[in-house]
Amino acid sequence: MNTHARDTLMYREAHEAADVVARQFAANEKAVSELAQTLRAQPPRFIVTCARGSSDHAAAYAKYVFETQLGIVTASASPSVTSIYAAEQRWQDALFIAISQSGKSPDLVRNAQAAKIAGAHVVAMVNVEDSPLAAIADTVIPLHAGPERSVAATKSYIAALAAVLHLCARWRGDAELDAALRVLPDALRAGWDADWSALSEGLVDAHNLFVVGRGFGFGIALEAALKFKETCGLHAEAFSAAEVKHGPMALVGPHFPVLCFAQDDDTLDSTLAVAREFRGRGAQVFVAAPGLDGAGTLPVIGGLPALCTPLLIIQSFYRAASELALRRGFNPDVPPHLNKVTETV
Repeated sequence: MNTHARDTLMYREAHEAADVVARQFAANEKAVSELAQTLRAQPPRFIVTCARGSSDHAAAYAKYVFETQLGIVTASASPSVTSIYAAEQRWQDALFIAISQSGKSPDLVRNAQAAKIAGAHVVAMVNVEDSPLAAIADTVIPLHAGPERSVAATKSYIAALAAVLHLCARWRGDAELDAALRVLPDALRAGWDADWSALSEGLVDAHNLFVVGRGFGFGIALEAALKFKETCGLHAEAFSAAEVKHGPMALVGPHFPVLCFAQDDDTLDSTLAVAREFRGRGAQVFVAAPGLDGAGTLPVIGGLPALCTPLLIIQSFYRAASELALRRGFNPDVPPHLNKVTETV
């Protein structure tokens, strides 16, 4: 293909992420602070997330953030329990967070309605502010990503992660995280130029691979695996570094590459140990983590708290994925058989 990645919507929209995050933090400060004050005064018994696709991968990230930083059990709702089976849920005094780019999917709207009837406080993290989902919510946290025309979600996904961090920082009253959020947009800008060409060049002929992450990085592993499938025509599956050795690693060898995401926290050593074991099996292994260098490593901006690292990693991944898609003969903006809005019932 003669098209350059810079010409794709996926590339350009991912490049906007830093400005999106800065805009979101400024625009949402009042709404997020007021919600945090309410939640501190009346802490929810538990948190329920509800989402599909990339938004559900943001919800997986939210689980680790809320459970580690706030100590509140956070579970993902299966939308069909309400939308198909019409089973009543006992969500009194719960916080229900629905995450969506479009806010139009009927099953998410139906679940938000059911959660409100069941006594939950419903929060919509949504990019389209006049959507049906936003209309139902008690609190709307707009993603402020602007129009996203590529079928592959990029800036709206990073915006959802940022919204989770913003809420956590205000709810917890965390000065260190607040300071990190102030510099996060600049870190994203600096990280955009990280050289991940080893990944976009190294996977041109791949047929299958694993994406491995743990803790805060597991949600972006899920997201990267999805993007490999939908934009690059490459079969990829995500696993926790704690789970991949329970059977799946039997597939790994010289012709089965692995991409590992890691952040500088207590999960780092175990994730790097898995990477070393895969290399020992002759696999081509790529590792993205702050502070690492050498063969097989992908650069990541350091100096921020570990729970911020996934935003930096996934932004660099999106750029590399847009380049890989073109190298493999795909248009990353128009994946075959897919639409921008999937209206599941």
